[in-house]
Amino acid sequence: MREIVLDTETTGRDPLNGDRIVEIGCLELVNLMQTGRTLHLYINPRRDIPAEVVAIHGITNEMVADKPGFDEIAGEFLDFIGNDPLVIHNASFDMGFLNMELSRLGFTPMPMTRAIDTLMMARQRFPGSPASLDALCRRFSIDNTNRTLHGALIDANLLSQVYLELKGGREPGLSLNVQRQAISMEQRQNRAVRPARLHQVHEKELADHVDMIGQLKNALWRLN
Repeated sequence: MREIVLDTETTGRDPLNGDRIVEIGCLELVNLMQTGRTLHLYINPRRDIPAEVVAIHGITNEMVADKPGFDEIAGEFLDFIGNDPLVIHNASFDMGFLNMELSRLGFTPMPMTRAIDTLMMARQRFPGSPASLDALCRRFSIDNTNRTLHGALIDANLLSQVYLELKGGREPGLSLNVQRQAISMEQRQNRAVRPARLHQVHEKELADHVDMIGQLKNALWRLN
């Protein structure tokens, strides 16, 4: 099962007021395990990035001045995510921005049903507890010390680990046990079949056995 863990950074909080995406980070999971395939893009929003937003993610106007606009990277982005589920923390935020950008280019917006919202998963599992990405990293003892600023690919990597924990975690050594079981099964299947060997019991051995049982008190093995 292929899933894409996704995060974005933007110029603000409201795409309806003209805020745009400045960074996208995507990370591929197959059967809940990272494959090593990622997509990391900085995007020129073609508008100003406010100072208070720069303080959150550290992306300045100068950093993205020579980067492509969303229209130039849309094809690469859509090819990477394919038609697979998107794992997103606070999915309505990122999906709102992505669909606004796609709509500007004439693409059909992605349905919200495609998104797996880890924020909602965390709130359902831990009602009343903090459910930010940092809070969940602390809860699950996930090292987030390199997250001094928000960053799309850094956050996607942390979110993939949080998502695994929210799904129930991975049993230590599970894959190793499965591999050992598969090897053991293969060995049994490939083992040469030997014909059954008959063991002839001599009359003296039977007589000795009866004699021994006769010396036992209340022997269960006494022959009738």
